[in-house]
Order: sequence, then C-alpha cells, then structure tokens
Amino acid sequence: MRTDLSDKFGIEHPIFAFTPSEHVAAAVSRAGGLGVLGCVRFNDPDELEAALTWMDENTDGKPYGVDIVMPAEVPTEGTPVDLESLIPAEHRAFVDRTLSELGVPPLDTGIEHATGVLGWLHSVARAHVEVALDHRIALIANALGSPPKDVIDQAHAKGVPVAALAGAVEHAKRHVANGVDVVIAQGYEAGGHTGEIASMVLVPEIVDAVGDSAGVLAAGGVGSGRQIAAALALGASGVWMGSYWLTAAEYKLGSAAGEGPSAIQKALLSATSSDTVRTRIFSGKPARLLKTKWTDAWEKPDAPDPLPMPLQNLLVSDAHQRIVASDDPEVVAMPVGQIVGRMNEIRPVADLMADLVNGYETSVNRLNTLS
Repeated sequence: MRTDLSDKFGIEHPIFAFTPSEHVAAAVSRAGGLGVLGCVRFNDPDELEAALTWMDENTDGKPYGVDIVMPAEVPTEGTPVDLESLIPAEHRAFVDRTLSELGVPPLDTGIEHATGVLGWLHSVARAHVEVALDHRIALIANALGSPPKDVIDQAHAKGVPVAALAGAVEHAKRHVANGVDVVIAQGYEAGGHTGEIASMVLVPEIVDAVGDSAGVLAAGGVGSGRQIAAALALGASGVWMGSYWLTAAEYKLGSAAGEGPSAIQKALLSATSSDTVRTRIFSGKPARLLKTKWTDAWEKPDAPDPLPMPLQNLLVSDAHQRIVASDDPEVVAMPVGQIVGRMNEIRPVADLMADLVNGYETSVNRLNTLS
C-alpha cells in the first residue's frame, strides 16, 4: 500500500489517523501509519507540550502530526469570560433542564474538574501551533479548512506540510491557493465537522480539481481495507480515518471508571451505521454525532437553535463533562461517522492496522482476478 504520500511522509502505509488520544496516535505511527493528535482538548499550552513530549518519546522515532481547529479568517474574540456573557439565559436553562430530565447528575464538587474546552478559540489554536512547531511533527492539519496564510507560512518555514479538510471542490481549490499541501476530501458520511457531499462523489471531484498541486486524502466512510482500496481507486493518495480508532484498546478518554470500555465505547459498540445524526449542537458548525438521548433532546420542538461557534461549545462544555462523569451509554455526546456500524469490539491499534492492510491486499487481489 505505497503511494506518493506515504513516500512523502516516510510512512509504510498511507493511513492518517486523527485521534484526540496521544496513546492511539503513537500506536498508529509505530504500526506504520501517521498518527495525528487532535489538539482541541488542550486548554493549556503546557498540557499539549507534555503530550507532544510523550509522543516524541513513544513513537520509535517515526513521524506523527497534529490537528488544530482554526478558521482561515481571524475572528474577533474576547476572553472566555466575555464570551460566556453572550450565551442567552434560555439556552443555559434548556441545557440544565435537559440534563436533569436525562438523569445526568451535577459534577462532584469535591473533585477538581477541567475547564471547558477552549481549543475552539482562535487564540488558543495559535498557541497550539507554536507549541507543535517546537516538536518533530510531520504535519499540521486543520479541521476547519485552510488556516490563515501566516500560519501556513510559519509551518512551511519549519519544513512542516499543512493539510486542510474540504467538503466541496471550491473549498479544495481555495485551500490549494492558500498554500495547503494536502487536501482531506471529507464526505458526508464522516464523523465530526462534515459537509453534504458523499465521499464516492466528492473524492474524485477534488482529485480532478487539484491535480498535481496537492495530495488528496479520502475521509468519510473509511473503516476497512476494502474502503481504502476504493479510496485509492477514486484517485486519493491515502486515507484520513478518525472514528475507526475510538474503539481501540489504547483509547482511554471519556472513561469515568477507568477500567474496561468507557460509556462512550459501549455506546459505539452497540451502534449501527444508522445511529448517527448531523447537527450543530456540538460546536455550532454541522458535525456528525452518535445519536443518543442527548441529541434527541435538541431535536424537540422546545429546543433552542444551536449557537454559533465558539459559543455553542462553551454552552455545552460543562454538560459534556457531566455526561462523561455520569457514565451512561445512552447519554453521550460523541462525534462519530457512519462506519460506527463496523466498530464492534475493542482491539489494539496494531491489530486494527493489520486488518486494514490485509483487507486492502485481499481487495486488490480480487480486483486483479477480474481483469
């Protein structure tokens, strides 16, 4: 499974694994892919510094990357306290009432809890870039498309390529014009922030649109070696996978008990490909989440419209912490793609990677017999 992008990044397989877990990211890199650590959960630059230092020491010298959340245009933003004042009281009341109705208890005041996620703020994302560029990262990816031009230039000055998600051809063209090196063509099936065009249509459109000016990774609906083979057949030079790693044995985030599968993983393991919903309730932008009692509540007639980014995330950040602490699989708030129906057991990253490679080889061999 060798392509121009696997050669460019010095990896064995062109499998780029987005994950908020440094343990999963490191395991993917060790197994021959490129682990990409999501930075949005790190409020304090020192927390990210510690995670990347750990990555430096636990990837066997193999490359890894980071993923930030930063719009191309620099927004006007205040402090978190200023922004909190912009959240309407009726939205807060709805969240509190919903959590109560769902049986989600308040956080234990006797235990120190993290501050709500601030990584959605542009200023925090810039701090993530500064920290990351002091480490041996091989890629900076941006979940909201092309980052500002000065950030791209800053990365290139350090010899670090930049990737950007695109949900439409016009997005991809704009990214390349801004200097992005790799376009991640993310289809409607994907988890998290995603557009309205399916991968089967989107990937070849973007491949044709960018030509040789940028590499293309296929994202959305990729959860097997067969689907990797299909992505490469569509013209992509690799795949970008996120949801697939949420049921890896190394993924320990979101576990209140600390032992065995977390409530989030239990919910994922029992879900089918029909059990997702595309909504703005997670961050203020359209994102695909696991369908649960929490997402259902926001679909009711008395639910308010989600707020714009970053206000929506600030609104629900405490709720997300309470949901995790409650450890209830029926009430989770988790981005995941439609491939969740294939995520049926907890397995080590090395085994997941081996399955992808073997499945790819089997599919290619089968196609060769059809000629």
